[in-house]
Amino acid sequence: MRKHYDFSQAKPNPYAKRLKKEVTLQLDERTVAYFEGLAEETGIPSRTLIKLYLRECAASRKRLALQWKPAA
Repeated sequence: MRKHYDFSQAKPNPYAKRLKKEVTLQLDERTVAYFEGLAEETGIPSRTLIKLYLRECAASRKRLALQWKPAA
């Protein structure tokens, strides 16, 4: 390795916006079991399937039919 690197001509990473962000989710057992079953059928890891499903929901702007009543 060099003792000194010259970054004066460096450019920003054009893919930086695509970087992933780590988050922690707590999922109920039924949801986990569903994706684990899909993983067995497809041979794709369950975490990958969950990420793909969430990405598809975001890309298609899918909305839940949800009526939330905030606590009084």
